[in-house]
Amino acid sequence: MRGLVPNLPTPHPTGERLPALFQEDPFALGVCAGVDEVLAPIFATLDSLDAYVDVQLSPEDFLSFLARWVGIDTDEGWPVERRRALVSRAVDIFRQRGTVNGLRAHVGLLTGGVVEIAETGGCSSSETSGGSLPGESEPRMTVRVRVDDPAAVDERALDRLIADAKPAHVVHRLEVVAR
Repeated sequence: MRGLVPNLPTPHPTGERLPALFQEDPFALGVCAGVDEVLAPIFATLDSLDAYVDVQLSPEDFLSFLARWVGIDTDEGWPVERRRALVSRAVDIFRQRGTVNGLRAHVGLLTGGVVEIAETGGCSSSETSGGSLPGESEPRMTVRVRVDDPAAVDERALDRLIADAKPAHVVHRLEVVAR
């Protein structure tokens, strides 16, 4: 967490910018030293701002802000490598949002597992009129995730993610199984 860092030197001491008369006053220099102590973390943050917005270099607590900034919900319980991968691939995920491939990629990044999706919908064309429609009449899907340790997966959080990422009218079921 960024904040006051004890003994962090400031690159821009305010006491040096005072007129010569105040540079000889211990009280004025003490006030400036207090201001410098408060401003030093701000200068340090601004000096390394490019590292803060780089997903691979960003501090872990700032990663949550980046995730919200790009519209991704992350859980602090997820490993940091997965959260970084998810935030860095946010544009690709949103580009495919609502599709089977997009959901598969999103869940795969989150769990690190193999994702299988079985759905009832379909799309096809026919040269003859009156043919049967593809798929089933009620749209639904089953998302099966194969992971090394099913107990390590937060199924409630994963279920919420699937509910948010899939089309709203499609009923879904989640299965987390061992590889």
